[in-house]
Amino acid sequence: MDKSQLLKKVREIEIKSTILANTIFAGEYHSCLKGNGMEFSEIRRYAPGDDVKKIDWKVTAKQKKAYVKEFVEERELPVFLLVDMSYSDNFEDKRNLISELVASLAFSANKNGDRVGGLFFTEKVEKIIPLRKGKKHILSLVENLLTYKTKYKGTDIKEALRYFGKMFKKRGIVFVISDFLDEGYERDLKILQRRHEVIPIEIRDRKYEKLPKGAIFTLEDSESGEEIIVENIGRELSLESMNLKGGIKIYTDEDYVIKLSNYFRRRRRR
Repeated sequence: MDKSQLLKKVREIEIKSTILANTIFAGEYHSCLKGNGMEFSEIRRYAPGDDVKKIDWKVTAKQKKAYVKEFVEERELPVFLLVDMSYSDNFEDKRNLISELVASLAFSANKNGDRVGGLFFTEKVEKIIPLRKGKKHILSLVENLLTYKTKYKGTDIKEALRYFGKMFKKRGIVFVISDFLDEGYERDLKILQRRHEVIPIEIRDRKYEKLPKGAIFTLEDSESGEEIIVENIGRELSLESMNLKGGIKIYTDEDYVIKLSNYFRRRRRR
């Protein structure tokens, strides 16, 4: 798209995402994720009414008097958006959904005073967008997403998760946005979840999940270029979809605001 089309597209996404971030979504985001991070503040003498679970038994044993650990809520949790830019996510409907989703998450985080950063990946980590605050930064992130030209076709989620885990040690909220058409990343996802609040978001398109019966198809892998022939004479075939534990699956024909809000409400009730 040319510059005028790009500006128009960014503006459309900004308007829609800001409205969403200012209404349902920001509230659900804040109540679900803020306050999960607690930072050690000090040790003080036990007082009647204190939670006994907070007693520091080592200090208590040493001092012969009861002491408790005091914690304060982390006022800021950095938000990272790990976005799959591979060819399988480049179909128009999926790319539009990803763009609006990223913008909504970024605007919501910015509204809550959190810094936002991005990582674009394919079979390699291709671009890092540093953590910053502010509307200008969010609009730049969205523009980067819309205009970025990938260097590789394939997907390596494991590589992206490992890279991120090595580079960012401070606890944060990590949204991994992909169709997850890859293998061997599950262990690295679990490792990352030990340090960070990781939320996988699986992007799906129903048009590519079923093959009608009574036909022969030649299918080409959008990433590898490999062609396979599928003889689908007898019955309709369903293509595999991942079931990510603790994640969200969003189809291109669904209202992603409702899906995200429902997810955050469930998390808040835990």
